[in-house]
Amino acid sequence: YSLFSTFLHIVYYYYFYLNIMSAPIATSALLSSSMKWAVGGWSFFILENFILSENRTFLISQIGDDGYHIAYGTLSTTAMTSVFYGYFKKVKNASPLLWKMGGPAPLPAKLGSFLCLSLGLGMASQVPPKLQVPVHYEGRELISSAKIDNSRDGLTVPHDNKEGGWKVRCPFDFTDNHSKQEGATSDVHGLDRISRHPGLWSFGLLGLGNALLVPSVPQRAWLAMPAMVAIIGGAHTDSRFRRGMGGELPAEYDRVTSNVPFVAMFSGAQGNVLEVLRDFGSEVKLLNAAIAVG
Repeated sequence: YSLFSTFLHIVYYYYFYLNIMSAPIATSALLSSSMKWAVGGWSFFILENFILSENRTFLISQIGDDGYHIAYGTLSTTAMTSVFYGYFKKVKNASPLLWKMGGPAPLPAKLGSFLCLSLGLGMASQVPPKLQVPVHYEGRELISSAKIDNSRDGLTVPHDNKEGGWKVRCPFDFTDNHSKQEGATSDVHGLDRISRHPGLWSFGLLGLGNALLVPSVPQRAWLAMPAMVAIIGGAHTDSRFRRGMGGELPAEYDRVTSNVPFVAMFSGAQGNVLEVLRDFGSEVKLLNAAIAVG
């Protein structure tokens, strides 16, 4: 099922991509050397990761754990070298162009870019410690002593006042925890509500957001490929974990989460959508996200 779902995502992606361009431009772009470099390096990276991770147990039995990791590292490094060589030497600013180089992007492209970049940056912002306003106001607090005053036959008396006012504190809240909120509708919380692979999708959404702002079709394809890494890589990781290869994916966690962002949240898998959104708002680092997006 996961492989079939991945195939449908790929078909949808290319259908959408080709239909935003006229047929002549689309044909020219797909057959160009620049497009081959744009897609080829990333495709090699996806393919070698898929093959090596899928056959991990067999390969380790043949060449040992060290040999496996050497092969994995060598192939991944080679793939990424081709990815960046292709971008800087063959893809960047290559024709065909959807609009004049240096000209403003169309409004729909700007809106789509803002949405993708906001989501990508917002997800990435959840990794550092929670940010907080470095000054806050505390009201005056009366603290009662639990000690016994011998001169008053054992009566407990107030002995200290904590002065209120503006206080300075660390801008990072290192005491923040990401445990499930009381009364939450699901055991899943934070970024897990959005996707099982928030790191991959943050990377992919940032690529898509930047892709929408450039007129070069090959460059757009190159920048959009990390989203394909997220779709295929995330689906394959889930497939392996369901089979107990390299990790675990418990059935209940699988049911209430998704690879593609927001599918589980808005499909009702995590409960009432409005309640889930309320819980999510109390679980994420809102100030982090606001600063990242701003």
